[in-house]
Amino acid sequence: MPIPEEVTGDEIDKDVRQELQSLPKTLAEDVARNLVMVARLLDEDPEGAYGYSRVALRLASRVAAVREAAGFAAYANQKYGEALAEFRAARRMTGSVELWPVMADCERGLGRPEKALDMAGAPEVHKLDKAGQVEMRLVAAGARRDMGQLDAAIVTLQSPELASNSVQPWTARLRYAYADALLAAGREGEAREWFAKAVESDRDGSTDASDRLAELDGVEFMDAMDEDETESDGGESPSVEDRDKD
Repeated sequence: MPIPEEVTGDEIDKDVRQELQSLPKTLAEDVARNLVMVARLLDEDPEGAYGYSRVALRLASRVAAVREAAGFAAYANQKYGEALAEFRAARRMTGSVELWPVMADCERGLGRPEKALDMAGAPEVHKLDKAGQVEMRLVAAGARRDMGQLDAAIVTLQSPELASNSVQPWTARLRYAYADALLAAGREGEAREWFAKAVESDRDGSTDASDRLAELDGVEFMDAMDEDETESDGGESPSVEDRDKD
């Protein structure tokens, strides 16, 4: 697959670069450039990222960072069985538990929420850092919802991290998941409160909490094209329309 000339491979993390030192220099550079493309495309073009990950995998399947990248690319394309296999391979190579939550989420993707819950109660969870433990809690709550256990999902998300006023990288997603679970359980007032809290902590726009909050408040966002058409018809063209639910 073609790689832009400006991609040199030097953009990769220093730890990954160190892993690649076990390869011949030219091969290491080729693998690095493909890994850079995986990282660049993962969110916006997961299929493209998957293609580059397969190239890297063919070149260096014995490098843990390559197996991990291949796992995330497969995961982004909902190839959960393939992703799980790659994550397991990376874990065997490194001995790290860092991938435990996303491995559990792969079990959910494969329709095995019970297995994900088993993993949430495994000793490996205690070895995770705070961010990993929060991620594991999110996966466990999702598994509860998969099984139709809404109340259990809500309880699973109730934690010191949820109650804390400090904003961490995972705070918005945790609050959002809690709000969404409350809404699914019919607790609309509480859901609105937690969507609002999610908005306050969502500094990088990682959730659509603001849209969900607006929906609960009865605010309708009009499409710009519709607005132009309204103006041309001589009608009013408010950008937002409040709906009275009472």
